[in-house]
Amino acid sequence: MWKSNRKKCEASIRRLEHSNSMPLHQELHRNIAHIKEELGGSADLIIRFIKGERQQCPTISIIHIEGVSDSQSINEHIIQPLSSFTIYDSRETLTEELEAVITVSSVQAGSDFREVIAAVLSGNTIILVDGYSEALIASTGEMKSRDISEPTTQTVIRGPKDSFTENIRTNTSLIRQRIQSPGLRLEAMRIGEVTRTDVEMMYIEGIAEESIVKEVRKRLQSIKIDGILESGYIESFIKDNQTTIFPTIVNTERPDAVAGNLLEGRIAIFVHGTPYVLIAPAVFIQFFQSPEDYYQNPYISTVLRMLRFGAFFLSLYAPALYIAIIAHHQGLIPTVLLVSIAAQREGVPFPVIVEALIMEVTFEVLREAGIRMPRAVGQALSIVGALILGQAAVQAGFVSAAIVIIVSITAIASFALPHYNIGITARILRFFLLIASSFFGLYGILIGSLMIVIHMCSLRSFSVPYVAPIAPFRLDEQKDALFHFSLKNFVKRPSPAQQENKIRMSREEGDSDEY
Repeated sequence: MWKSNRKKCEASIRRLEHSNSMPLHQELHRNIAHIKEELGGSADLIIRFIKGERQQCPTISIIHIEGVSDSQSINEHIIQPLSSFTIYDSRETLTEELEAVITVSSVQAGSDFREVIAAVLSGNTIILVDGYSEALIASTGEMKSRDISEPTTQTVIRGPKDSFTENIRTNTSLIRQRIQSPGLRLEAMRIGEVTRTDVEMMYIEGIAEESIVKEVRKRLQSIKIDGILESGYIESFIKDNQTTIFPTIVNTERPDAVAGNLLEGRIAIFVHGTPYVLIAPAVFIQFFQSPEDYYQNPYISTVLRMLRFGAFFLSLYAPALYIAIIAHHQGLIPTVLLVSIAAQREGVPFPVIVEALIMEVTFEVLREAGIRMPRAVGQALSIVGALILGQAAVQAGFVSAAIVIIVSITAIASFALPHYNIGITARILRFFLLIASSFFGLYGILIGSLMIVIHMCSLRSFSVPYVAPIAPFRLDEQKDALFHFSLKNFVKRPSPAQQENKIRMSREEGDSDEY
């Protein structure tokens, strides 16, 4: 049954894709009737007729969709000039005559219904003239979007305060303002047979590796789906490993982060309708790097970066280590602390693994509830859940105070990561290590860690090793890996860049590689 429905869906998409591939008629009323039929007589479809001043002027029709086109631009630059339009015998084609009076930024000709209807749906204005089988497509698209504001997910203390919006042209302009180079390339395509979503790929020619650019372009062009609603759709189609929980493509709403990655030879993917831009290829250490690292003292940046790595491992291992030591290796605990923990757990009716799972699941539910609830209520819910519920659980003898402390530290550590998706990865792996430690103690944590490391070493992001530059080890790239050296030491670009253009700055004699 599902195969039959899938075939019907694919046939419907193909029929929708090819139904408009027919040339325009010379009769104006037939063209308008066909456009109305294809769009189902939509209420926001605006059709206006204009008759020139002279007797020999044919009827002109202006077609656009209200709400996605700029009405003021249409009135001033199309309707008013065409109201006094006259066809002169000295002009050879309709396109030349109309381009002489229409004053919008871009005008091009169209000769088939598929092209015309796609232009109308994009917010452009179609100009049809009775007796001509050619239409003019005037660029009048206007997409409503919010103003540029501060980032909501990747905030910094020092650095630019602007972020991407849902308008793809606004987003690309923010990068153009930062990288004013003729080598900056922008390739546009439309993905989604029904939504026809604008997707654009940006890179710097001469810096980005040509093989990676071709691979990204190939994967984008091979996407066959009815609709693209967010950049996450694109990410799920183009990433190398579809089964891993590790993010292999970076998403960010910060223009400065995108500009920095473009200068390192990476490719940015913009999707219309979302403020998140994809960056490929990506490596594991990128998810611990913040744009703020490059705006302040390298010593401070190094300390903060090491703190982020520590927070990740604390979020990943703290509950598992607690369970392993309490359940299997009590001899590793100092006697005074062991007596204190035993006294706390004296009235708890559950094993330590059940106690930990209850608290972890409870906190995850509280976290999700705080995100989904209205903003004013969500903050209050998080405070009430974390304080009152945890204290009540301890007083009731449901859980011990030690496990509440461990889970709280774990939760706080997960919020210290610059990228939200790497925090989600730690949250999922935490439960895997919890189960392993409950059965095998520290040996289970060791085995689970080896499995995670082996899996990470097997990952690739557009042929780039995921754990580079640690494995394979590249000495010249360690200046911006676990540590952060001074910017004057970043003489070479990292591995995604072209080998012929690795040098990013000139060095004078006497410069050293020290901080």
